[in-house]
Amino acid sequence: MVDSIVGGHEGCRGLSDRGRRQVEALRDRLVATGELRADALYASVLPRAIQTAEILAPALGGLDVRQDCDLCERHPGEGDGLTWAEFEERYRPDGRRFEPYEPFSPGGESTAGFNARVGRALTKLVGEHRGGTVVVACHGGVVAASMVAFLALPFQGLLAPLYSTNTSLTEWLLDD
Repeated sequence: MVDSIVGGHEGCRGLSDRGRRQVEALRDRLVATGELRADALYASVLPRAIQTAEILAPALGGLDVRQDCDLCERHPGEGDGLTWAEFEERYRPDGRRFEPYEPFSPGGESTAGFNARVGRALTKLVGEHRGGTVVVACHGGVVAASMVAFLALPFQGLLAPLYSTNTSLTEWLLDD
């Protein structure tokens, strides 16, 4: 959010210099510690996630990056590429909160739809890679949606805002 742009398919400009340095530091840590071994590496189709996965790949045994749009941040629709100020002025001039089944902007996803999409995608990855380790280079909203899916929370969204830190690791373990 360095440029304060709604960064969907059209607005995503890739990693900032700071973001690139953060991912490189994570890669270097993973190489030094050997703490993470992976069987598969996925990324959303947004440039910032693809770049993240490509930087991390050498630390994960040089895995190929598999791209999946279902691992993208919420699809913003017509708001894609606007500044957040423009977005708020155009789609939320009264400052109201999003309703869980209301699209982000025309042509975009609702919170409930986004959570369902991500839950399906992650559940599919779990099934396809049972017994393995999957790394997903994704977005903060996807991390929050994983909690909705894996903790069986309501699809309408979390009761409190949940934010993950950029270039953070979130680990889910499947107990067979």
